Amino acid sequence: MSRDVPIHSWPGSYYINSEKRWESGTLSLTRTMLRFVSSQRQESLASFRLSRIMEIKMESSSFIFSTLTVLEEGNVKHWFGSLKPNRVVVYNVLEHFWRERLLSPSSEARGAECQPSKGRELINLMAGAQRRLEDTGRVLSQQGEQFDDMMQGLEKIDSDLGVADKLLSELESPSWWPFGKLPWKAQQEVKAEDAARAAATAAAAAAGKGSGRNKVISSIPAVVSKGGDTDLRPGCLLVLVSSLEVRDTNCQLILRFERNEVDEIKVHSPYEITVRQRFIGKPDICCRMLSAKMPEALSVLELQYKKKVEFTSGYATFKATPASSPCDTEMPSWSQGLQQMCQETELPLEVPAGDVSQLQVHVLQPSVSQAEAQELKQMLMQLKNLALEAETELERQDEALDVLTSSTDRATMNIEKHTCRMKRLL
Repeated sequence: MSRDVPIHSWPGSYYINSEKRWESGTLSLTRTMLRFVSSQRQESLASFRLSRIMEIKMESSSFIFSTLTVLEEGNVKHWFGSLKPNRVVVYNVLEHFWRERLLSPSSEARGAECQPSKGRELINLMAGAQRRLEDTGRVLSQQGEQFDDMMQGLEKIDSDLGVADKLLSELESPSWWPFGKLPWKAQQEVKAEDAARAAATAAAAAAGKGSGRNKVISSIPAVVSKGGDTDLRPGCLLVLVSSLEVRDTNCQLILRFERNEVDEIKVHSPYEITVRQRFIGKPDICCRMLSAKMPEALSVLELQYKKKVEFTSGYATFKATPASSPCDTEMPSWSQGLQQMCQETELPLEVPAGDVSQLQVHVLQPSVSQAEAQELKQMLMQLKNLALEAETELERQDEALDVLTSSTDRATMNIEKHTCRMKRLL
């Protein structure tokens, strides 16, 4: 089995410059490579890394034949034609994955630099998590200050409403009327209070229902299609608290799936999903998305749509095949099998004499050094302290939010009641 499973493949033809002819085959995009395999000879006619691509363009051959060209380092130009479903779709997908690989922090564009150790990768991840948690702590602190200001404002409103109630009571029961409140206004006041209380309750329920529903949890660039394979185009996927949104490059809404309307999320690979909403008596709404950053959104989708996420056999193939690292080179099949067996068993195997020392170093080298482990331990302790502080602040703010909600409802009801009383007095 190949170490890199194709993310997507398209039938087409490749121009063999040395023989001045076109040959049919399949163009395949993997996690790190772009390959064209001949359908007749079953051999690779072109194979190069995405990091070596300098330019991807749509051109014409002899001003007639529409083609897709890929310029490789060393001024080597590859011509692909007769691509199905069409060259625009192939261009959009290739350009997306190429751009995302170039912009990725772990891009292969680092050249000959070796891949960092597992310990260093963990430290980088922990550092990123620590920065994010620190930013979250600052936001929580600012939010807590805002809650405190709101509490003071509501206390002042309650005090002013108390003064207004006393003044209205004096106006409703003038000193010259010896029997308390005016009799013709008592029944109207009871009805007004009931109506104000009902309105305040409904408003509070509506506000609580709508709060936070439009919060964006994750946003990733993607190549999207609301039909088949013929209209894949650049766009983005937004995962919100209450829905999924698919937008184009101008942020114009293409499709929106409410959370309770999503019937199926089929995961074809770590980079490709299909979202479906079924109907009775009319066609389903289906949207297909490919993205180099899809794994980031998948972790959120699995939490939000647990029973609706379905993993296909293609996804299992991807998970069983390790991704190529930036330092990997094309290796013979026996070496690939050897490394896989060593990783599984760590037993000495019969290998060519020149590769024994390299194999032993690969097997015996620890993934995380003692210094890296100590640094990770310190960072974990810092993360734990930050998380505990954030938890304490969140609990305090949760209590303050409950008080704010009840105080706001009470103030709204009193304002409505006082408004009705003032209208009756006018």
